[in-house]
Amino acid sequence: MEYDCGFTRENKWFRYRAAAIIIENGHVLFAGNERESYYYSIGGGVHIGESSEEAVKREVFEETGIEYEVDRLVFIHENFFMGDGSLSGKECHEIACYYLMKPRGTFELNSNSYVQGIKENMYWIPIDKLNEYRAYPTFFEDKLKNIKDGIEHIVTYEY
Repeated sequence: MEYDCGFTRENKWFRYRAAAIIIENGHVLFAGNERESYYYSIGGGVHIGESSEEAVKREVFEETGIEYEVDRLVFIHENFFMGDGSLSGKECHEIACYYLMKPRGTFELNSNSYVQGIKENMYWIPIDKLNEYRAYPTFFEDKLKNIKDGIEHIVTYEY
């Protein structure tokens, strides 16, 4: 059995996450499900003994059914937020490595992903209309319009 790098203690929740930025024709790929009231980036918990790059490739394949190639690491995100949906009532702290994936030139996916028994759906959201969606991380709204060279460290407090 694989174990994610994360834990819960009382009302506190922590996770080390690897996430993908998949952009095709001005749209970025998000996931969503019927339990949560928002869209979230593709990715998930890094397993103990796994690099974040290995984790993002695994998570992207699990969620999209496609083996995307990594372009490069673009963001390290330290996120502090109050839980919602399945994390309701928890003070959350997540450290995520966001990798830009190489585009494939198509919106076609082979998704058959489930999270805790609930079907995940994939959504291509126009980058220039992200402000119209409840989509996380919120910094995508500004940062994806002009991805800089190098790695950017972002800290957000969404309490």
